[in-house]
Amino acid sequence: MEFKAYHGCLPHEKVRGNNFTVDFRGELDLSAAAESDNLDDTLNYADIYDIVSEEMSIPSELLENVAGRIVKAIAARFPQLESFSVRISKSRPPVDGTVQWSRVTLFHKRS
Repeated sequence: MEFKAYHGCLPHEKVRGNNFTVDFRGELDLSAAAESDNLDDTLNYADIYDIVSEEMSIPSELLENVAGRIVKAIAARFPQLESFSVRISKSRPPVDGTVQWSRVTLFHKRS
């Protein structure tokens, strides 16, 4: 998922924004959906996108905070997920040097 967002600690990041990529990877028993071919038997990826999009629209200083909010929202909406991860990548972060990405990955496992 790709977004223009305004996360960062520096003042210009809050004004100009940056490009971000969010990757979601989940583990779920998909045997019912494999048999039924019914969206109700699986995870609706559009719902995941909507959650991520909503959280990405709220500016934060830290990627960790954004990822934490996304994980919390997905876990609340989809308790059937056995485990999942959310990785947020910031394109060309403002550092002294050439850096392609700054990334944070958070993991969640159902208790």
